[in-house]
Amino acid sequence: MTPELLDLFNDLPGVMFCVKDQGGRYAAVNEAFVRRSSASTQHEALGRTARELFVPDLAERYEAQDSEVLATGKPLRGELEIIRATDDGEPGWYLTTKLPLVRDTGAGRVVVAVLAMSTDLRSSGTGDGGVAGLARVVELVRERLEATPPIVPTNAELAAAAGTSVSTLDRHMRKVFSLSPRAYILKQRMDRAMVLLAETDLPIAEIAHRAGFYDQPNFTRQLARLIGETPAGFRRRARTARR
Repeated sequence: MTPELLDLFNDLPGVMFCVKDQGGRYAAVNEAFVRRSSASTQHEALGRTARELFVPDLAERYEAQDSEVLATGKPLRGELEIIRATDDGEPGWYLTTKLPLVRDTGAGRVVVAVLAMSTDLRSSGTGDGGVAGLARVVELVRERLEATPPIVPTNAELAAAAGTSVSTLDRHMRKVFSLSPRAYILKQRMDRAMVLLAETDLPIAEIAHRAGFYDQPNFTRQLARLIGETPAGFRRRARTARR
């Protein structure tokens, strides 16, 4: 982490940024992170863990996310979550992305740290109740797509989970995710499919099925439309890049 990069994140008041080492200790944080945590300065936060700076129950969730990124080397994107420093502190809704920091060592490529960025959603105009509803929508989509076989929820089911009308849900999701409900679901399905293409030897037809597509041709058309590649072409490129 260069001082220049940290200075850049210090100029983003609505974005919390941090770097965590393999032991879950903070190696770098920006000013927005300090304001949301129980630390008084950036220096005070360094070397400490999430459990020392945030509400324990929430910190346990943050640490579970970090452990998954460290263990799998896979990024975590678009996590809706509450960040709160203490039991009597003001909770805030954030949209979090966590990325693995990978370095080449004598033993191969190793994840040495986690880079995390959380964007404050107060400016979305959605309100805490609306964002809480979106958190339920995100969880419903995850549960349905991880089912066997996967089940693609309808807009009505998503709206029921959020406790809103379909039109209100569409407005809230566009504000927070910049995606309609259907586009959000398609993105989650494609993300799932691309991970399977890159990291498994499963037949493309099976991957299409696991991502909730009707058949392989439908999956191929959708992927080509979105990223300009066939599944086989994406798989070859992804594997070459990882060598």
